[in-house]
Parts: sequence; structure tokens; C-alpha cells
Amino acid sequence: MLPKYKRILLKLSGESLMGDKSFGMDPAVLDHYARDIKEIVDLGVQVAIVIGGGNIYRGMNEAETGIERAHGDYMGMLATVINGMAMQAMLEKVGVYTRLQSAIKMEQIAEPYIRRRAIRHVEKGRVVIFGAGTGNPYFTTDTAGSLRAIEIEADVILKGTRVDGIYTADPEKDPTAKKYETITFQECISKNLRVMDMTAFTLCMENNLPIIVFDMNTAGNLRKVVCGERVGTLVKS
Repeated sequence: MLPKYKRILLKLSGESLMGDKSFGMDPAVLDHYARDIKEIVDLGVQVAIVIGGGNIYRGMNEAETGIERAHGDYMGMLATVINGMAMQAMLEKVGVYTRLQSAIKMEQIAEPYIRRRAIRHVEKGRVVIFGAGTGNPYFTTDTAGSLRAIEIEADVILKGTRVDGIYTADPEKDPTAKKYETITFQECISKNLRVMDMTAFTLCMENNLPIIVFDMNTAGNLRKVVCGERVGTLVKS
């Protein structure tokens, strides 16, 4: 089956890498994700990835920790680079060429983020992993994902989560929650559905960049999404 999308940005949460662990990352989850990503790279899809850092460090309450917000956010950015390195290692283990780019300079382990270079890499079939968020405190990795997707002119953001789409309520808490097949940006805002943080969501809405929320933990779902099958929930204008 031919892919529907030529260039995608895959957004993964740091927590998704933990599997059943309470901290860090599960090699089995990384291996599963790497094989699913290889499957779509082999179809000719150009792939970029943004991973959160919540499995290693989550910005904590300043009153409790004494760590100010900006300082804590930089710690979180470093956590995303660790996750990016882990994903890079797993992808290369299964035979996928990769590049890790960081918004904070760390020449020994990652290229600096350069937009044109990132586009050139994906055009050559390399998977580009964007680390360190936007490089600025007070922004989430959701915002980094939206920003990078727009910058590299991705066709869609694929937000891989533990649930298989967007629901009227949290399906893990409310068994009567109904799933949306498609929904508009405006409907998400009016119904107060937290798809992404508001900055990230507004960036996508203003730039007419669709988002698909889907269950990344089900093997083969990523290929189904890029081939246009009805998996997850599509958010569009």
C-alpha cells in the first residue's frame, strides 16, 4: 500500500518509553518503536521525531524542590536528548540511518539544529530526531514538535499515545467516553479537549497542520496511519 503522507513528524512522550517501569526506559518498547518506524521508512516516508523527557525528568513544583522553572526546563531538555540518543541507537540497530539534532549545542553527541540540514537529511531517507525541545524554557516538547513539523514542512503530526484517539472524556477513567474519528481544531478548543498544550495546538491550527492522535503501542498502527487507514483521531481545520 502506498503511503498517504510523504513527510511526517512523530511526537512521542517520554513516559511512553517507560513501558511498565516507573522510571527510565524499557528496551523492549524502544525496539518495538524502532521496528515500526523502520517499516514506514522502508515505504519511502520521510520521518522526523520529537520525544518528551518525562520518563527521566518532569518539571517539578518550584515550591517543593527549590528549582526555579527555567532551570528545571533546561534539565528537562537534557532528558529529551538522552531519550533521543536511546531511540537513535535502537533505530541504527535495526538498520535505519539517523541524525540527532539538538537545539542546545553539544557537538560531541548531536548536530546543532539547522533547518535546511534537517530537511536535507529527511530527503535522503535519514530519520531526524530533534532533541532539547525548542532550546527555550517555558515551552513544552509538544510545542517543539509543532514548531519543527512546520519548519520542515511535514504533512502531518502523528502523536503516539497510550490511547487510540481523542475521546469525549478520559477513556481510562470513564468507560462511557466516546471516540472521535475526526474533529476540528475549533471543536477541540470549544470542548476543552487537551490534545496538546495550547501553544502547540495553536501553532498547528494557524498553519493548517493536521494532527493524528493514535495508539503507538499497537504494532503496525504507525504503518496504517501513514497509509491513510482509519486509525486514531484526525484533527484538522
